[in-house]
Amino acid sequence: MMYITFIIDLKVLIKSNTNNKPTTTIAANIWRRGAGGDMGAYWVPPKPIAGLGSVVVMPLIGTLSDSYGRKVMLTIPLILAIFPLVILAVKRTTEFFYLYYGLKTLTSMVTEGGVICLSLSYLADNVSEGKRVSAFGLLSGAVSAATVCGTLTARLLPTDRIFQVATVSAVIAAVYMRIFLKDMTRQIDALEQPILKPETDQTTDQVGNQPLKKLDLLKKIPLPKDIIRLLKSNVTVSLASFVAFFNSLAEAGIQAFLMYYLKARFHFQKDQFADIWFITYISATTVLMPILGPLLGEETLLCMGLFAGFLNMLLDSIAWAPWVPYASALLGIFLFLASPSIRCIISKQVGPYEQGIAQGCLMAIASFANVISPLIYSPLSALFLSDGAPFNFPGFSILCVGLAWFIGFILSTMIKIHPILSRDRARSEPCLLA
Repeated sequence: MMYITFIIDLKVLIKSNTNNKPTTTIAANIWRRGAGGDMGAYWVPPKPIAGLGSVVVMPLIGTLSDSYGRKVMLTIPLILAIFPLVILAVKRTTEFFYLYYGLKTLTSMVTEGGVICLSLSYLADNVSEGKRVSAFGLLSGAVSAATVCGTLTARLLPTDRIFQVATVSAVIAAVYMRIFLKDMTRQIDALEQPILKPETDQTTDQVGNQPLKKLDLLKKIPLPKDIIRLLKSNVTVSLASFVAFFNSLAEAGIQAFLMYYLKARFHFQKDQFADIWFITYISATTVLMPILGPLLGEETLLCMGLFAGFLNMLLDSIAWAPWVPYASALLGIFLFLASPSIRCIISKQVGPYEQGIAQGCLMAIASFANVISPLIYSPLSALFLSDGAPFNFPGFSILCVGLAWFIGFILSTMIKIHPILSRDRARSEPCLLA
């Protein structure tokens, strides 16, 4: 599972990092014309349609994986991820780019969060609670490692080969998953009582291998009341959901607007900004979470990650020299503890029939935050980077991003985990993936 996630994220990062190198591809030219001016080199096409679509699709995919198995549902985003890449791998003209962009918008509703959602659900099925925080941390490290490798590969490859390599990587991920991934039986304990009871009396083995029938499929579509009931099932789940929202809001803001601030403040260029992200993700690939997780618990790691995000933005907002953003990027070693910790906390609060829908709901929350983040931070950034700012603080918008992390930190201090199985008991259980 780690290898599959690494390959698919490597493909995504190879493709997405084409903007980090000087290029004359039709995509780059269209993006520059769309944004206009020098800042066009940094402009990324908005993805509100894909984000809003993911809000609906992610809980559906998670729910269906609870009924029909992770492997069956994981095949869908892995296959869909191939088609947009093939278009630009064949030809890079204006017509092909628009075709790619339209298809990418539609497939992103499933692919952007589908792979991670189902991967986390698969790990939750096959890893005991005591080892789950380490497993989720390793998965997060695989994603960060793919980010680093994708950035390096995009810089080394010729421009006309980038999408071809990305296509090959996507095909390898899909083939590897179909051949080697085992759709194992979920671990079910008598103490675990699902919040959302399955509408079937079949055994777990039968539930994981049901045929995809049209009528059954319609019955499995989660209703809003089911999702709300899940998120309100206990205080821990509700708090973790709010923390996930503010964490995703801050992550979306920093990825979209930090580059504008650094360009205005220190005249950073694309390569310097890519170096900062490279340092951040290099720090995140460490084994810190698997080591500290069993010792401190995911509650403590969550607080550490959120506070590190706030501290990172605070330093960037008051940066007095060009080296400060590079130094603050080292906080990435703690910053990336937050997301896997949230998912591990939620995973321990739901039963085996709800792992998919729980992770899908978290992905939907993240997608919704990604949609509204530009609506909040774009006007704020434009105002304080202009000559008509209310007061002289160019980094105020960056500080506001940090405040989202700080709000999440305050909420995370109230989280008290009461897992279905005790941590000490689960820690002694063997890991099926070992």
